[in-house]
Amino acid sequence: MAAKIMKLSFVIPAYNEEEYIGECLEAVVAQKQGLPYDVEVIVVNNNSTDRTEEIARRYPGVRIVEEKEKGLVPARQAGFKAAHGDLIANIDSDTRIPRGWIRKVMEEFEHDPKLVALSGPFIYYDAPWSVRFFTRFFYYVSYILNSLAPWLFPVLQGGNFVVRRSALESIGGYRTELNFYGEDTDVAKRMNKVGTVKFTFKLPTKSSGRRLAKEGGLTIGLRYTVNYFWIIFFNRPFTKKSDDIRLDNKGSVVYAPENRIREWGIGTGIILVVLALGVGVFYLIRHVLGW
Repeated sequence: MAAKIMKLSFVIPAYNEEEYIGECLEAVVAQKQGLPYDVEVIVVNNNSTDRTEEIARRYPGVRIVEEKEKGLVPARQAGFKAAHGDLIANIDSDTRIPRGWIRKVMEEFEHDPKLVALSGPFIYYDAPWSVRFFTRFFYYVSYILNSLAPWLFPVLQGGNFVVRRSALESIGGYRTELNFYGEDTDVAKRMNKVGTVKFTFKLPTKSSGRRLAKEGGLTIGLRYTVNYFWIIFFNRPFTKKSDDIRLDNKGSVVYAPENRIREWGIGTGIILVVLALGVGVFYLIRHVLGW
């Protein structure tokens, strides 16, 4: 008896994303053609007041779901409820999945029945090299923590993760009381109790660095880190609210943190911590171990 072919449902929350939703859908629609998989695409219109819905309707096979409760997580939940797939792919309106993304996802889940969640990193295609470098460093630290203690430090990247429907149903879906920060960690933590949660560098996707450009890469990195551990240890995010980052310059991103003093302060603090650790290691080697 032939194995059942799993269906993949894309769920894409969208609030005033007329500058990005077209390229996001183009990447998904173009990639699903010619593949031996059943793929559906759902855009969750989350009270948009611009041309987001109009643009989304131009793409064949794209289904629009309305969600009036404002917020990323309520939009994800609405898409999940409307989806018919065995696998739910959560991407953002400003992401562009690269060639081979769908095939990689399907192969991973087909080969491992215990796999309940799969994720990979963001590549901020419009951010400066320095932001991309530190983002990569951030992912490596997360990957190391996950590798050393996967039962304690599961990792999912919001906007680039796929979950098995049956597993998500078993944990009660998404926690809609969460606003933005920590929502992916919350899913990873709860899904980790019912199966394997996997983060791999072999499943990257492109995303806009607009949030990092406006709020500062170091600021966002620190905020994500704090909220990650807050969810892991206290089951709630440290940061309660998030800002909607929209561009007024037709998609181009200029790295200009709105609070440069805070950004420089965080950077200085990181450098001092690294230097202190280096001095401590040097002292240990020379005076304690006698090397």
